[in-house]
Amino acid sequence: MTAQTLDAEPRTIAVISWKTPVILGVMTVLFALLPLLAPRPGDATFRFSAGYEKIAVPELVVPGTATAWVAVVIAAVITVISFLRASQRRTTPLWLIAIYVIALVFGFLAWAAAGSSGTLPMIGLLAGAVALATPLIFGALGGVIGERAGVVNIAIEAQLLAGAFCAAIVASITGTPWAGLIAAMAAGVLVALVLGVFAITYFVDQVIVGVVLNVLVIGLTTFLFRQVLAPNQATMNTVTPFKPISIPLLSEIPVIGPILFRQTIVVYMMYLVVFIVWYGMYRTRWGLRMRAVGEHPQAADTVGINVARTRYMNVLIAGAIAGMGGAFYTLVSVPRFNPEMTAGAGFIALAAVIFGKWDPIKATLAALLFGFATNLQSVLSVIGSPVPSQFMLMLPYIVTIFAVAGLVGRSRPPAADGDPYIKS
Repeated sequence: MTAQTLDAEPRTIAVISWKTPVILGVMTVLFALLPLLAPRPGDATFRFSAGYEKIAVPELVVPGTATAWVAVVIAAVITVISFLRASQRRTTPLWLIAIYVIALVFGFLAWAAAGSSGTLPMIGLLAGAVALATPLIFGALGGVIGERAGVVNIAIEAQLLAGAFCAAIVASITGTPWAGLIAAMAAGVLVALVLGVFAITYFVDQVIVGVVLNVLVIGLTTFLFRQVLAPNQATMNTVTPFKPISIPLLSEIPVIGPILFRQTIVVYMMYLVVFIVWYGMYRTRWGLRMRAVGEHPQAADTVGINVARTRYMNVLIAGAIAGMGGAFYTLVSVPRFNPEMTAGAGFIALAAVIFGKWDPIKATLAALLFGFATNLQSVLSVIGSPVPSQFMLMLPYIVTIFAVAGLVGRSRPPAADGDPYIKS
């Protein structure tokens, strides 16, 4: 083989990424400081039964500090494996990271609940996490659809808040939460339409439009609440909420049943919407066209896809889904509207979109993690844990920073996300 032939051969250069093992190592060291500097005497009790199941799962009692150290050992082993794989130019598999996270979470719960006056009600903790994550999941799905079509949706917060506001008014006037749910979807579509007009038709910077819409809806709903809802609380801001529904047989499954199948109809609709969005995105012509205009609109236009119409359609669908998430606040969580009651949930949903790498299933799991962290701070405060509630509230954002930094791999948005398409 000649030198000229060797020069003609393609050459590949393997790039070693040390981000994941470094992040795992830092997290392991920080977690080890808990049992090292603040050991907790006593045992931690985990309760896996709600008290009404036919088959009760016994409680699990573990030593708090010792369990935390076991979690540290497991995390350290996984960190070493991650370093070895990186040195071999191999990535750390997602299932190994999942084991790492589960070990740290269980160790943290055991340490936090050790010696406390109460037990950790895992059924209530996880069922509450699913409920709290529901509006985040709807918002995240709306963000995934919009950005997969090439439109950055910073206005998720506005869609959630508008949905909550309209759901409260319509449900109060009509006396049925179903009418409120439809009104919430319409409100989300209206906000999405404004976003689409400025971003798709007039090529205005999509981030700026989203921020303006958030501020506009916050100000508008606050003004209308003070001028209209507050003076007419009984007739225009008193909602009959959706009640929890137990699904026969499924709700009797130990552990899983009380968590997933003793929820409200809005949560069950969330399960269905997640499946529909996932299936539609990867198994239908609609999903193929949506992803095409988000990745390469010029190529999509070349094969006959109307880029503007496709983006409009998906932005409006995303708005309707996000509006359903807003309805959760006034039709399930609190039976009335309060100013700024979404409290930044739209931005957490946007973080779930990034954390989930613009995939509906992964974004749903990320939203569930954020809901778990939010509900955990309430449970820990009830059982008398020494962990400050403020730490738990900031945990979702810390997780997002680690995720974007490379813990779950590179987060790459669709190629044409945020870029207006000007047909030549």
